[in-house]
Amino acid sequence: MFVGRALKVGLGSVFCGLLVGIAGCSSTDTFEQPAPVPEITETVELDTVWSMSVGDGHDDQLLQIAPLYAGDVIYAASADGIVATVRPADGEVIWQKDYDEQFFAGPGADAWHLYLVTRDAELVAVSSEDGTEAWRVPLPTEVLAAPQSNGNLVVVQTTDGRVIAHDAATGERRWQYEAQVPVLTVRTAAAPLVGGDIVISSFANGRVIALTASDGQPVWQYEVGQPQGRTELERLVDIGGQPLVLDSAIMVVGYQGKLALVDIRSGQEIWSRRASSFYSPAIGNGNIFLSSANGDIVALRGSDRRELWVQDSLSWRQLTRPAVSGDYLVVGDFEGYLHVLSTSDGSLQGQREFDSDGIRVPVQVIEDGNLLVYGNGGKMALLRIEQDD
Repeated sequence: MFVGRALKVGLGSVFCGLLVGIAGCSSTDTFEQPAPVPEITETVELDTVWSMSVGDGHDDQLLQIAPLYAGDVIYAASADGIVATVRPADGEVIWQKDYDEQFFAGPGADAWHLYLVTRDAELVAVSSEDGTEAWRVPLPTEVLAAPQSNGNLVVVQTTDGRVIAHDAATGERRWQYEAQVPVLTVRTAAAPLVGGDIVISSFANGRVIALTASDGQPVWQYEVGQPQGRTELERLVDIGGQPLVLDSAIMVVGYQGKLALVDIRSGQEIWSRRASSFYSPAIGNGNIFLSSANGDIVALRGSDRRELWVQDSLSWRQLTRPAVSGDYLVVGDFEGYLHVLSTSDGSLQGQREFDSDGIRVPVQVIEDGNLLVYGNGGKMALLRIEQDD
């Protein structure tokens, strides 16, 4: 499917999905097969605190719509137009509204509005109090990553490499920045980071670029991945995860690129090492945890990035970004299973089938170490890790 100047391809089984939109996948295609669900001896269980349904979830589309935890409330949306605000403690719905249109991205939020992007490429702001529409503006092409706001600006990043800032109160366009993107890219997108004076965007060309929040002028750029190889598939270097902010630095990783820590003001590299992932890493217990593109989960010591362990029994299961809860990691996979690993050695400690439509968006750790999970089919739940008796 052509979108602007970029041919977007989906993330089905990692490489079969990458080729969707080019020639499809036939029974004679040779791709890596996902490992079967491993048989394990469970030492922990994932107990349900509360559970609910949010419309049809991703509605069988390759989207990244994810719930947004905002401390005292959870905002959730579905591709078929449902938006709900939920109380984290007990799952009570504060308000819910059916907008009778399709959403492709969101929700993002600030103190006043929720922000969503429709299938028709319109940026919509609605009141966070009751869902009343405040304004909407057209965008040049589709958006897959949630809009981000600092309260003054709301910023979206389109699939063809444009970063567009709008006034959060009125929707008026403030500025636009355009980056060149490759002909072939993965159908994924990293949400921009929007601070008070700087916007940091990650692109399918393997670069991270810092822009001034006032007028969108480039401040610095950093190359996470450099295209190599003869074919367009070999040259993919997309950055699919929003950079992780660590004090005065960001940690970023790309597909067929590297994992790097970069100074947030200057763009200077602090350290880097080779890596390939569609998701940013997680940090916990002083270590770095990464879901590699091939399904291996890797633990690195934070002080020197020495490899501590690799868990390879979930290979090619299209794992989400790890979530760190106490002494455990939790990842979802394409068949809708949740896997619980020990942070100390990577051993599998528990598993649960959550949503038969799969899990694409990362599990989130919220209050008291509980886990907010959203499946592709719209099931949303708060889970708690409990030791087996």
